[in-house]
Amino acid sequence: MIHPSYVELMQVVNEGVEIGEEPVVNSRYSIVIAAAKRARQLIDGAESEIVHPKCNKPLSIAVEELYRGDVKIVTDDEE
Repeated sequence: MIHPSYVELMQVVNEGVEIGEEPVVNSRYSIVIAAAKRARQLIDGAESEIVHPKCNKPLSIAVEELYRGDVKIVTDDEE
């Protein structure tokens, strides 16, 4: 079983979204793409926000960063 689950990860990422606003992530596809993009950044040399990750794999680190709120997902409009 994957921890955190997609549902848990989506809830954490969408915390703070006001009622009536569009959620940051609204599908499994969106959360997978966000994690994959962050993993690619880590592979390309970006520094991890986690000092002692549980696992050294880039995708695991990316998911942990998203779950802990260390990395935020921004839309193209917000960049």
